[in-house]
Amino acid sequence: MLESRDLTFGYTEKPLLKNINLAIQPGGITVLIGPSGTGKTTLLRCLALLEPPQQGTIRVDDEMFSYPWPEDKPFTPPWPKLTAVFQQLFLWPHLTLRENIMLPVRLRNGTDNATKLDALIEAFDMKDFINRYPNEASLGQRQRVALARALMLEPRYLLLDEITSALDVEQIAKILSYLKQLRGQNIGIFIITHLLGFARHAADQVLFMDDGTIAESGGPEILKGPKTERLYQFLSVIAAAS
Repeated sequence: MLESRDLTFGYTEKPLLKNINLAIQPGGITVLIGPSGTGKTTLLRCLALLEPPQQGTIRVDDEMFSYPWPEDKPFTPPWPKLTAVFQQLFLWPHLTLRENIMLPVRLRNGTDNATKLDALIEAFDMKDFINRYPNEASLGQRQRVALARALMLEPRYLLLDEITSALDVEQIAKILSYLKQLRGQNIGIFIITHLLGFARHAADQVLFMDDGTIAESGGPEILKGPKTERLYQFLSVIAAAS
């Protein structure tokens, strides 16, 4: 399990994340929604052990990471067991998209996994652009490449920040189908998204974040029948804008 307890983070005296408690189960999809600026990406960075919180504990299966981290204690994060894909994507511009996908797994394992790569190219419909450079590809194509690169590392926990934001409906459906297959492989998936339809179809667990806290959580049914007034307001605003 990937779990946080009493996680608090802030750049100033006012915390951006306030005592966050959550659990991401292997074989489950957790979807995080909420208004912009409420700390969703910061939370993902903390869970990925890329941003040290001021206090709290993150557990990755049997490994505990308690903060504040002692200065004299070695820090060995469980990467790529824990792997994240961010909106910025971080593709190397001088490498083709195929090379971008393969470089991390080559550096880690010293070998290629051509069979797995071919399966991802097919699943994400990338064969027509896989040999282009990042500046020759659309944002949606680059998003698929970044996701494929993370999957080549075979993580146990996969953290995704708006990975479908630039995809069309057909490509979103393909990504959703593949993520559900990963759930069947006992991989725990955490997704930040603004697409409520995607959340309804993908999620085993929905978290609604507001003002640095988890204001409501539950199954996907809370998107139809919220229990808190704040989530009701949030859903109403989105419905009115649709």
